Amino acid sequence: MEIIAIVIALVLGVGAGAGGILAYNKKNENGGKTKADDLVRRAKNEASDIVLQAKNAAADLAAKSQQEESERRREWKKTESRLNEREANLDNKLDQLEQKSERLTQQEKQLDDLKAEVRDIRDRQQAKLEKIAGLSKEAARDKLMQMTERDIKQDLANLVVKEQKELRHEIDETAQAMLLTAMERMSSEVTADRTVTALKLPDDDMKGRIIGKEGRNIQALQRATGVDILVDDTPGMVVLSSFDPIRRQVARYALERLMKDGRINPASIEEAVAKAEREIEKEVVRAGEDAAREVGVVGIPRELIHLLGELKFRTSYGQNVLLHSVEMAHIAGMIADEVGADKRVTKTATLLHDIGKAVTHKIEGKHAEIGAELAKKYGMSDAVVHAMAAHHNDIEPTTPEAVIVKIVDALSAARPGARNISAENFAERMRDLENIATSFPGIDKAYAISAGREIRVIVEPKQIDDLSALKLARDIANKIEATMSYPGVIKVNVIRETRAVEYAK
Repeated sequence: MEIIAIVIALVLGVGAGAGGILAYNKKNENGGKTKADDLVRRAKNEASDIVLQAKNAAADLAAKSQQEESERRREWKKTESRLNEREANLDNKLDQLEQKSERLTQQEKQLDDLKAEVRDIRDRQQAKLEKIAGLSKEAARDKLMQMTERDIKQDLANLVVKEQKELRHEIDETAQAMLLTAMERMSSEVTADRTVTALKLPDDDMKGRIIGKEGRNIQALQRATGVDILVDDTPGMVVLSSFDPIRRQVARYALERLMKDGRINPASIEEAVAKAEREIEKEVVRAGEDAAREVGVVGIPRELIHLLGELKFRTSYGQNVLLHSVEMAHIAGMIADEVGADKRVTKTATLLHDIGKAVTHKIEGKHAEIGAELAKKYGMSDAVVHAMAAHHNDIEPTTPEAVIVKIVDALSAARPGARNISAENFAERMRDLENIATSFPGIDKAYAISAGREIRVIVEPKQIDDLSALKLARDIANKIEATMSYPGVIKVNVIRETRAVEYAK
């Protein structure tokens, strides 16, 4: 099309040139014929050049078009070849998938045949076993259940015997606790680490001044404080011995004041003891008020605050009774929040539950009973009185608050490190429990938990079946009883777990 347009343009150009010449000639008829011929010849030459150029351009365009068409044809052939190759690959993959599907179908059929064969073999084996044993499947199951029941009955009988032993042991522990509480309130000799206080002397001359001429000073000090003063047992030290921790504290304050003042005589001793008693009285009240403020309990009568403060100088199995009560009150408040009990009643009863230990032996009775009577006397509510009285099961707890007080008392006293048990002994007992458990075959892991009251044993499920797990628990318990000495009961918990995992694709 481009070539035709060029040719037409050239022709029109030539025609226009000729027309121009004719018009010019016509208009200039008077001009010379030579000039007209020259113009005609020049126009013809120009037309010839234009036609030649057009032909050359047309030839170039035709050649270029042919080249582009050839390149396009080659691209089309390449594309057609790639498509044919992809089609062939897809056909091959479809054939492979069909072959794989056929193989899977055959394998499924073979698997179904194998399952049927296995079921048939199992049925034949079961029939043979029933024939050999002379028992049907149901009869064998009943016999196995009878044997298991007989074994469990024996285990239950052993458990009853164990519980009886534990009950006797708890009775012994309860009697021991009562004796210890009575020793705190009665004038009797108890262990040295709970009944003595040692004071360091500034120099050896101070020991003679404390004794005084013919022992007058030390006798006056002992009469004023009610504390035995030992000056010859330890070099450079004076030991104060008394069942009453408050008396020991008074003697310590008085003796420290006397040694600091330097004037030691019967008159100054009486004055120092009187000042020490006043200081102790202030400290007692301050300790009670601080404890009540710390746990957030208000409205406690001053008399009970005083008894509460005296617990600062009392111990139970080496555990400070006031700190024990404060710790209990915090725990009890949190438990009361969780279970919806009366938080104020719970914390008040918990804080005051041991004030019976602060009174002397002149008031007879158990400390829980005495504490409840004192709380009732000074106007505490019946709910508080009941919770205090029931914290050692002297009476049956009938309210949630009483149960909480009982629970937190056991928690605070039984936690590791609260009372006289060394960390080394505790850790050693944990290791011994775990070593006993892992000494049996088929054990994967063993953990001593709950402060040594439970040993949790995880077994290999391929080596230990369910019945063997029951026997293993009994064997571990028997070995613990035979080789270890421990308070209370240790629970042996054998865990067997089998997991089957499969994936759906």
